[in-house]
Amino acid sequence: MENKAADNNRSLKVILSIAVLLLVGTAFYSYSLYNESVDTKKQLTEEKELVLKDLNNMAAQFDVAIGENEVANKKLVEARERIKGLMDSLKISENSVRSLWRYKKKFLDLQSEMDVILAENDSLKVENVLLASSLDSTKIELESTTMFNDSLLVQNSELADIVENAAVLTAAKLEGYGVLVRTSGKLVPMERARRVDKIRVCYTVAKNNLVEKGDKEFFVQVLDPQSNVLGLNEQIKFDETTLNYSLISKFNYESRNLDVCEFVDARGADKFASGRYVVNVFDQENLVSSTEFTLK
Repeated sequence: MENKAADNNRSLKVILSIAVLLLVGTAFYSYSLYNESVDTKKQLTEEKELVLKDLNNMAAQFDVAIGENEVANKKLVEARERIKGLMDSLKISENSVRSLWRYKKKFLDLQSEMDVILAENDSLKVENVLLASSLDSTKIELESTTMFNDSLLVQNSELADIVENAAVLTAAKLEGYGVLVRTSGKLVPMERARRVDKIRVCYTVAKNNLVEKGDKEFFVQVLDPQSNVLGLNEQIKFDETTLNYSLISKFNYESRNLDVCEFVDARGADKFASGRYVVNVFDQENLVSSTEFTLK
């Protein structure tokens, strides 16, 4: 009986020892699993933060690329939105190897896509620079052409003014003097006022190729020493100017020099007075020639 009891005690001790060992082993294993789980969770969290950081850097690159374009590239905007969506999804995802690997794969896919899109964007920037340079050159050429055309218009306008101003007839070699008219019709130049019958006015119409051929006329004005208008003393109005003239000198211009002479009578029955006389020739209201002479 005593041997049997001793055997039972030994068996019980062995069982207790095994139970203790199992309990200790289980506790150690559980502790090891817990530590491993904590380490794994920490590692997964760190990996997750790294992926988020990479995604954030990628988004920043797209922001810079978009900011450099006045008109945002559609592909750049869409890629940036996908990155932000992936970041938001990753932040709330479970910390597991499978989940993290899935996000890493998406990140790598986006990285490859980003390289292509940014390369295309760089190419577009170069093209835009070349286009802007071309537009600037075109603008400069257009401005230069506009300035040249404006210059031509000014020159043409000035030339037209010059031609218009130059297309006039002049009365050259203008002279006036008193004459005695003999019964034979012969004219004798006379300086003595009391013997003068008429005032003779002569001038030469100078050739001017800019003036058209045809009938022309000048207004001749002869003033006596008292500034009275001799001859017809009729009046004509040009816009705001009024002219009193002695006679209208009409002639046919044939694009060559033409000598013209006219006669002016005294006022009514009056004789010519002694003194200084003035002869003016007008083309319309414009004075083209003037001279003077004296009767004694």
